[in-house]
Amino acid sequence: MNNKIKKVKKAIIPAAGRGTRLYPLTTTFPKEMLIVGGKPVIHYAVEEAVLSKIKNILIITRKGKEQIEDY
Repeated sequence: MNNKIKKVKKAIIPAAGRGTRLYPLTTTFPKEMLIVGGKPVIHYAVEEAVLSKIKNILIITRKGKEQIEDY
């Protein structure tokens, strides 16, 4: 058996939902941009990927989530 541990090379972060559980708050901005502890939630996800030495980070968004793309 080969017991080598493979390194994770890419992170895929899904951020394309409509956030219907958080209505009416999410009608104006995406739930991924909600501030928790002084930073948007999406920032924590990307930060964890970077700390894990992952260089390719893909965030899947949908139309209307330009705030995430701009951030």
